[in-house]
Formats: sequence, structure tokens, C-alpha cells
Amino acid sequence: MIKSKITRLASTGLLALAAMSANAAPEKVLKISSWASPNHGINKVVWPTWGEWVEEATEGRVTVKIEYDLAPPQSQIDVVTDGIGDVTWIFHGHKAGRFKLTQMPEIPTFKEGVSSELASKAYWNTYEKYLKNGKEHRGVEVLALGVHGPGQLITKEKVTSLGDAKGKKIRVGGGVISTIAKEMEVTPVFIPTPKVYESISQGVVEGTYLPVESLSSFRLAEVTNNTLMFPGGLYRGSFAIVMNRDALRGVSKEDQAAIMAVSGEKLSRLFGKMMDDYDKAAYDKAVANGHTFTNASPELISEVKAKSQSLIDNWYKTAKKRKVDGPTAFEYYNEQLTKGL
Repeated sequence: MIKSKITRLASTGLLALAAMSANAAPEKVLKISSWASPNHGINKVVWPTWGEWVEEATEGRVTVKIEYDLAPPQSQIDVVTDGIGDVTWIFHGHKAGRFKLTQMPEIPTFKEGVSSELASKAYWNTYEKYLKNGKEHRGVEVLALGVHGPGQLITKEKVTSLGDAKGKKIRVGGGVISTIAKEMEVTPVFIPTPKVYESISQGVVEGTYLPVESLSSFRLAEVTNNTLMFPGGLYRGSFAIVMNRDALRGVSKEDQAAIMAVSGEKLSRLFGKMMDDYDKAAYDKAVANGHTFTNASPELISEVKAKSQSLIDNWYKTAKKRKVDGPTAFEYYNEQLTKGL
């Protein structure tokens, strides 16, 4: 009788301890610095999903919290390097002098059918095998790499030829598209993505190079009426999700391994899939609201393609300077694209 009572008390105590453990505060909350609006897919899909993966993989010991407006987009890598935030996403074109190897997936293929999820997966695998040897992401831990959807020319007035585009003030974000813009003889204007809406509405620029998802996520459908569509896009913006190394080392080795296990290719694919889904949703919504999408003519595609051929050779030269076998890496990347998901 006494033994039975003790057993019941012990069982009750264990259950109470288990409940307390389940509700215990996490050992580490990763501060995510995000520069896009709250309605962007990075904030509505990628961070919450990855946060769930991290929390589950670490059995609740590590969680995440999104912080907005810690710094402008071009300063995000400094936010993480300096420990102001623990994790962020960066657009490599914002630091064009530092990031050169990351221009590889931005080079246009002018081919339909390559999803951002597939391109992001191929990008991560190529980085792991070749590009990381260039040591461009020094000082931070790279958790994932990805690209946005096919970058198109979004304008207030309809553009169907290089003649229509010539001289127009068009926003660029850096990277490969800056070179393509010059080849198309527009007047490129560097403006951070969150400022594009304002810049177009105030007449500072007449359009922008961005993927279709920006019509919704950055509300560009409100200030533009036309999008010139190229197969596979004029470029695909290159991004990285990076983490402060001290923050990673600040958790147990078990949890470090758990965080990395739900990052890498898995997180890269999530980023790309989000871009695919948001592109489609934005396209459907824009069409329903009267936005005009014009497919580039075969002649225009040939003209722009001819002007962009030098991008590959120039990238090979850059890769060589950074002690990376450019032709082999580029070939491997394209092989990954043909293998599918």
C-alpha cells in the first residue's frame, strides 16, 4: 500500500517534470534580420518553416525570432558578421566587389522550364563542390543558397524592342543584371528593392529588372502596367542565407549538427520553391487585374543573348583569379539542372 502510494507520487513527479521540460524556455533564440516586407515569401514561408525545422531538430532547445529593419539590405551581411543579428539573407549583388563567384547562377540561359527550386538546389551543390573554395563568404556560416525566379523587365510603358528600352531609366540591383542593362543601353539606376515602389511612383525610374513575384511582394503592380518576358529570364538574382559563426558555436555540437542538417540543400530548395510559388501567384493576380505580359520576340531574344555571351568568359576569368576551376564548376552546375529534383 505504502509502496503503491510512493510509486504513484513518483510517477506524478516525473510527469510534472516532463511537462515543465516541454514548456521550458529555449536555450537559444536565433535573431533573424529580415529586410523585406512582412508579406514577402521569405518572411511568410521560409523563416517560419525553417524555424519549425530547427525547433524540432533541436527538441525545442533552439528557436527563431524575426526582426525587421535592423539595417538596409546592402548592410545585412555586416549585421550578422558584427553579431547584431544571428541569421539573415543577403543579395550578393549588393556587395558586387566582394561577391563574384556568386554571379554564376545569375547568367541567363534563355531556357524555359528551370524552376527556382531546381536552380537553387544545383547552386548549393555547386557551391559545396567548387565555389566555397573561393572563400567569398568569409566570417559567416553559409546555411543555404538560392535564386529568385526569372528576372524580367517591368515598366510603366510597354517595351517590345531594344529601341523602346534605350535610354530609359531602369532600376538595377547589382550583379549580372547591371552588365546586361548596359548592353541593352538603358540608363541603369541602383536602388535597393524595398525602395523600388517609391522610385517608380515618383518618376525617379521608369521601370525595374525584377522577378514577377515582386509585382505582389513589393506591390509593383500598383505602379507599373507592363512586363517584358524572356524565357528563363534575363537573370536570376543570387542570394545566401548566412549565420553568425559565434551564434552557431554558442549551442551544443549536437544542436549545431541539427541546425546544419535542416539547412544546406533542404533550405536552398525551400527558398527556391517559395520563389516559384510566389511568381505564379503574382502572375495570376496581375493578369486578373489587367497587367500586360508581353513575350519577347525571337529577334529580341537573339539580340540580348548575343550581347550577354561575354558574361560566361568573364566569369571564368574571375573564377581563375579566385582559384576556382570555372569551366568545370559551370559545367557541373548545368549538369545538375538537367538531373532535375
